Amino acid sequence: QVQLMESGGGLVQPGGSLRISCATSGVRFEIYSMGWYRQAPGKEREFVAVISSGGTTFYEDFVKGRFIISRDNDKSTIDLSMNNLKPEDTGVYYCGASTNPNEIVAGTPVHWGQGTQVTVSS
Repeated sequence: QVQLMESGGGLVQPGGSLRISCATSGVRFEIYSMGWYRQAPGKEREFVAVISSGGTTFYEDFVKGRFIISRDNDKSTIDLSMNNLKPEDTGVYYCGASTNPNEIVAGTPVHWGQGTQVTVSS
């Protein structure tokens, strides 16, 4: 059974940093591209970043230079390190997995996690 489990969300002040993680099981992690998405209150879920099985990364413009996506194939996990957080970064962050990185960018990964809440507020 495939499982993706996000962790590490919480409350952080504007300008602060936070790292969230996604642990996977039930998949050959090393062949999967992995992505992060977020959904703000009242808005649709949107793509944030992707890391391919080979480690190539791509970011949506609104997080470039502030967020870093990384993967650990030994632990079957990905992280999203978020810096200089803004109130508009608030939302539920989800991870997704697919063997096709284009599906990650398109917002249609095969597998989804349950999400972790990130709140940026003073």
